[in-house]
Amino acid sequence: MSIRHGLLALLDQGPRYGYQLRTEFEARTGATWPLNVGQVYTTLGRLERDGLIAPAGEDDEGHLFYAVTEEGRAELRRWFDTPVPRTNPPRDELAIKLAMAVTVPGVDVALVLQAQRRHSMQALQDYTRLKGRALAADTGAGSDLAWLLVVEQLIFQAEAEIRWLDHCETRLARHAERAQTAPPQPADPTGGPTEAATARRPRRSRIR
Repeated sequence: MSIRHGLLALLDQGPRYGYQLRTEFEARTGATWPLNVGQVYTTLGRLERDGLIAPAGEDDEGHLFYAVTEEGRAELRRWFDTPVPRTNPPRDELAIKLAMAVTVPGVDVALVLQAQRRHSMQALQDYTRLKGRALAADTGAGSDLAWLLVVEQLIFQAEAEIRWLDHCETRLARHAERAQTAPPQPADPTGGPTEAATARRPRRSRIR
């Protein structure tokens, strides 16, 4: 999530101070990715350092306003015009958990999958209810549309996750079938490892 560019987009519509930016950011995303004020002001400091925003005076209550600069507008346009890269996908905890589960002895991967599917189904139902509320409360404002797009993306993600979990379950079942039907490795009469097993072992280099 680019908080940096999200704040630039808000400032492109006029000067704002930190708490305003936090409130508007959460309103447009349905507080899906909540921000704290410290995070907002840290980002504003970096934007000012990079010449993308500049102080724009204070109000009677002492709130410091910021305005986007021309360099900031150019950066915002580049962000909108550039596709979000998929070359370095973010770490996915669920994928990492399953990758570890299938390689750690004693873990019942089927139970892990079932527990996650129940959780994902519950999340999908919750997001669907949120979508219904968003549609019912839609006044035609841009912020209503923004929140609707966000919640629909969450719905699609949950649906895709459930399909992937179904695929994982099928993949595990096929793997188990292959393991059961695989011919047993011939045993060495001497009780040591077979020649084939020895050939598969990596050679250890000697340290001298």
